[in-house]
Amino acid sequence: MEEIRTGVYICHCGLNIAGTVDVGEVVDYVGTLPHVVVSRDYRYMCSDPGQDLIKNDIKDLNLNRIVVASCSPRMHELTFRKTVENGGLNPYLYEHANIREHCSWVHSDRKLATSKAKDLLRAAVMRVYYHEPLVVREVPLNPNVLVIGGGIAGMQAALSIANGQQNVYLVERDPSIGGHMAQLDRTFPTLDCSECILTPKMSDVGQHPYIQLLAYSEVEEISGSIGSFKVKIRKKARYVDVSKCVGCGDCSRYCPVRYVPQVDGRGNGSEEA
Repeated sequence: MEEIRTGVYICHCGLNIAGTVDVGEVVDYVGTLPHVVVSRDYRYMCSDPGQDLIKNDIKDLNLNRIVVASCSPRMHELTFRKTVENGGLNPYLYEHANIREHCSWVHSDRKLATSKAKDLLRAAVMRVYYHEPLVVREVPLNPNVLVIGGGIAGMQAALSIANGQQNVYLVERDPSIGGHMAQLDRTFPTLDCSECILTPKMSDVGQHPYIQLLAYSEVEEISGSIGSFKVKIRKKARYVDVSKCVGCGDCSRYCPVRYVPQVDGRGNGSEEA
């Protein structure tokens, strides 16, 4: 295994960090941690001179792990990953420690904030030790989309995707789409009837050229990974020729199963087959 040589860089962020954290004390502490070859601080690490400091050290000191302690990774993690990559190192051999939002901004006691910054840096140094280089690959992608559940949410999701000209498979376990909303009289907050909202969407789903509706079906198995999922769907017996169905409802008269409402002795309604 190669020798782990870590470089740690601590940003003052003006006074956002340095105003609460004793950066010099943290730098000295981090320099004593295992596998840390260099520990530096700079007023603005995200600036061009700060990034050049990292790139030069990677080359001159043969660093193979980098830790930057600064503001939120939402702001500058990608910045420093690109810096590491431009310095000739795999961008995933990098760890970001947030000592602004997680430390200096939420503490007023300088001693406690400095101690916490040391803890965050120690954890980052220990974690980056186990990082492995990752390689970005391009793989074939199946753009088709599976939506499970044909209620109002499932229908709207399917329509939104299909309107972008993406093929959608909409799976519903019941014989008809509509879900629980089809059982409602009115909807909050406008008190519009549910059918007024639901029926047009049901019609659009059934007629949309990019939606394949699989009603009265259930998902039995999902395997694979993002972009290459394999789904096993069990299509329940129809008992009618779906290709010839016009929705007249005449078949219901000959259905061998029917539900008759029953009332028990306590006046409660129930249904029995």
